[in-house]
Amino acid sequence: MPRRIQLTPVIAACTCLLVASVLSGCEAESPRSGIVNLGGTTAPGTAGEAVWLDFKRDAEASAGGRLELRPLIYGQLGSEEQLLAALRRGRIHFANLSAQATSTLVPEFSVLYAPYLFDSAAEADFVYDNYLTDLFREMLSAQGLHLVTWYEIGFHSVYATEPLLVPDAVRGRRFRVSAGINARLFAEALAADVIPLGYGEIVPSLQTGLIDSGENSISLYARTGIAAEAPHFSLTEHLLGVSVIVANARWWQSLPDELREILEQNFPSITRTRAAVRRQDALDLNDPSLGIQIHRLTAEQRARWKLATSEVTKVLLQRLGGRSGEVFDAIQEGKRAWRESARESSVAGGAG
Repeated sequence: MPRRIQLTPVIAACTCLLVASVLSGCEAESPRSGIVNLGGTTAPGTAGEAVWLDFKRDAEASAGGRLELRPLIYGQLGSEEQLLAALRRGRIHFANLSAQATSTLVPEFSVLYAPYLFDSAAEADFVYDNYLTDLFREMLSAQGLHLVTWYEIGFHSVYATEPLLVPDAVRGRRFRVSAGINARLFAEALAADVIPLGYGEIVPSLQTGLIDSGENSISLYARTGIAAEAPHFSLTEHLLGVSVIVANARWWQSLPDELREILEQNFPSITRTRAAVRRQDALDLNDPSLGIQIHRLTAEQRARWKLATSEVTKVLLQRLGGRSGEVFDAIQEGKRAWRESARESSVAGGAG
């Protein structure tokens, strides 16, 4: 969902005036005014945009004129860090933020990006829904934010200008990493030449040769210009990228119960958004016009990636501290419960 678009100078100028107009009176709005400023970094024509626009339509319809949702969802407010600051100050009310960006406020979010934390999407779904939501809602609340729901970004894999099928192939590569500690540790474990860059710098850096590889989800790779410059996509699927749908907690709690319920119930459920993201990922990978060269790993190749990055989680937990151990333990408990549930289902199916 967090994608950026380029605005022409005229559109950018008009957008800035609109944003300034909206935000100038935002902090003075009372909860009963019905104004809800939405913040995001999506792009037109994506599943993320559809989620926001459906939310606006459905929430306003359910509220019968008592709510007006103002979407500032195309990166008009700047980077995710700027978006987070505006949300905490109450200048916007409701936003989508990646776990990476939110980890600057709640470092424990970085645990979610430890490599090979989950063995399957179904396992991850079970753990998030049953073991992580309440825990992260509590930690975000302590920082003045309310967790409404999760939003899946998709599994991250490795892209490059040529095939990288095994971790040894990454050694010495000019590998782009985000600002998160987990990304740096992952690249260091592969003995890559680690190049920290902002997301918006990836395409020009590929074009100039500053980098020749990196890692990201399909949704942030396929249609963003990255695939055109680095068409080889090795399906390492080493982590599940997520973002959070969050609200300013003070504003959220001051809303009348009925309006708060309308907002919560009309934002698409995690089940729905997961399905939409995964459906779009499959379409993108199989779209011949994008020119993506997919490399599906063998079991032996995947095992080598896991082994090469096997120490990252331990180092990550040591450096993060705080409640990161508690988060990791909750994930392990959830994985055990998932395996037990799978065994019981298998036995029941066999008996049938």
